Amino acid sequence: MQCVALLGVTTLALVLALAAPSKEEGKKKEEKPRADAATDDNLDLPNYDLDNYGEIIDPSLYEELYDYSDLAPKIEVGTLAPPTQRLEGVMSTRAVPTEAPRRPPPTSPTTKPVGPGLFGSITEQGLPTCLVCVCLSTSVYCDDAELEQIPPLPLETTYLYARFNRISRIQASDFARLKKLKRIDLTSNFISWVGEDSFRLLSTLQELILAENRLTALPALPSSIVRLDARLNRIQSSGVRPEAFRDLKKLQFLHLSDNKLDYIPVPLPEGLRSLHLQNNNIQTMHKDTFCDSQDHSHIRWALEDIRLDRNPINLSLFPDAYFCLPRLPTGHFY
Repeated sequence: MQCVALLGVTTLALVLALAAPSKEEGKKKEEKPRADAATDDNLDLPNYDLDNYGEIIDPSLYEELYDYSDLAPKIEVGTLAPPTQRLEGVMSTRAVPTEAPRRPPPTSPTTKPVGPGLFGSITEQGLPTCLVCVCLSTSVYCDDAELEQIPPLPLETTYLYARFNRISRIQASDFARLKKLKRIDLTSNFISWVGEDSFRLLSTLQELILAENRLTALPALPSSIVRLDARLNRIQSSGVRPEAFRDLKKLQFLHLSDNKLDYIPVPLPEGLRSLHLQNNNIQTMHKDTFCDSQDHSHIRWALEDIRLDRNPINLSLFPDAYFCLPRLPTGHFY
């Protein structure tokens, strides 16, 4: 019985020992609330003046010290460029196929380019007309540009100056599209051939200057022509069509000096004012060259300037040819 009682006591003591917390844990549990208590104890509540709290925290003071409007991002209109495709191309890693630049087809030196001109048409040098020449309003200046043919001209061209070049031929297609041409000056070129309709169909042409070239014949002229200057060429009498000037009612200035003419081309238009035939091979003259031998009352008041000097003709042998003129021709009278 004693043994049984002793065993029961021992067992109870063991259970109580396991159920009881250790001293260290007890200490920790006791220390934790003590720390909280210490924290609360450190608060010196009497030092806080809750009645003056509004004076310490004043929102108006913060507004003066910190201007939050300065921190807001400012966006000025017009300073930000819109996104472009170029930026997308830089940021993108995808390869984009590009088209190879197109080159204009080469032109043959013997084939004249066709086009409207005004920076659009290409000359034989491979440049637009108005880069080779100078285009000012409706005037085109191609002087001393080493041209070998008439370049494609702007449709509005009214005055063309292509002097001191190497142009040798004039074709009808050179001026076919130009409906406003009034003056063509081709002085000092190598022109030896002119197409039949190169000038004849230009209904607005008033002045044609072909001086200092290599012409052996006169081209057909439009009825609108006022001035023709073909001096210093190689024009022969056979190169002037019969009655070439009869229907040119507006012709006032006819200059054919320094050629190879054998006689004065007749009939001359009534409105002619100036006739220059000096330094030719004229040896004779018909009595009806200037006047109407059947009408002695008729006077040609307009024709005041006739140059026949430096020709092998004695003007005193043809007195009946001048009675209708207001002034005698200039030339050899003895």
